[in-house]
Amino acid sequence: MHDAPAAVASFDEIRALLRDLPGPDLQAGSAAATREAQLTKPAGSLGRLEELAAWVATWQGRHPPAVERAATAVFAGNHGIAEKGVSAYPAEVTKQMVKNFLDGGAAVNQLCAFADSDLKVYEMALDAPTRDFSEAPAMDEDDCARAMAYGMMAVDEATDLLALGEMGIANTTSAAALCLALFGGAAADWVGRGTGIDDARLAHKTAVVGAAVARHRAVLSDPLEALRCLGGLELAAIAGAVLAARLARTPVLLDGFACTAAAAVLQALDPRALDHCQVAHRSVEPGHARLLQRLGKRPILDLDMRLGEGSGAVLAIQVVRAACLCHAGMATFAEAGVSGPA
Repeated sequence: MHDAPAAVASFDEIRALLRDLPGPDLQAGSAAATREAQLTKPAGSLGRLEELAAWVATWQGRHPPAVERAATAVFAGNHGIAEKGVSAYPAEVTKQMVKNFLDGGAAVNQLCAFADSDLKVYEMALDAPTRDFSEAPAMDEDDCARAMAYGMMAVDEATDLLALGEMGIANTTSAAALCLALFGGAAADWVGRGTGIDDARLAHKTAVVGAAVARHRAVLSDPLEALRCLGGLELAAIAGAVLAARLARTPVLLDGFACTAAAAVLQALDPRALDHCQVAHRSVEPGHARLLQRLGKRPILDLDMRLGEGSGAVLAIQVVRAACLCHAGMATFAEAGVSGPA
């Protein structure tokens, strides 16, 4: 558990950081492509693993790429919109699940042990939920910017692959509202069953999202204002972590719908902002597939998961690690004495 930083960031400071994003390391990418062509296999036969190895190299800025210090950060926050009955679970479950994470009893704990990933859980003022965004902006600018700064502080430059996740009752409602604000369409395009709500509650959730976005429409052309009005503390922290990881040249694995929606705020500000990110899996939340299409992201895994808490992102660590191990460890045709393609 970590205390929030005392310093208060501002949206202007966030925008200034976005103006100076480092790009991919093209030299490392070229070295990866050269080696890939020499490995003992038909060209392209490892499919996405080849792409992932090159992606890691270009964002770690080194060749060969390696995943030796994977880390997982899960941000937890409570949402005032939960009072509107949009979830199957009460808001107190967020705090109960944080305790479960800290006690080692959640799925993410088992997956982090399997993936040899350090797990840190960041509690975002669970006793002070955001405002009900159907009635008022979820956060003031100071609160939203402070949450982003908190997320930025969670990124350790020694980490060579960062998995991000969240926990927060009603955060799929917030994610759906954010996506509607950022990408348009109808509320029904983005709203799903979340924790498993029935048809009547789904219709209610959809109506709440549509009305909330309409209420804040005047300021939603600014993605940071959309995050402030419709997001949550944990979603703002994820956006901050993604930004800090870019500045630190750390590749990122995003979890499901809520996590990807938080990151999408940055891409709405700068189309290059998520180039260092892969989406770990496709959630069964229907809005996630639509969001991936809008972001131009292809998920690594598709396992019908919808748990959150970083579970899909942690599972994908092993896929990315496998890609790097194959790339670095396989023999070349010359080394193995194997004839190359004619």
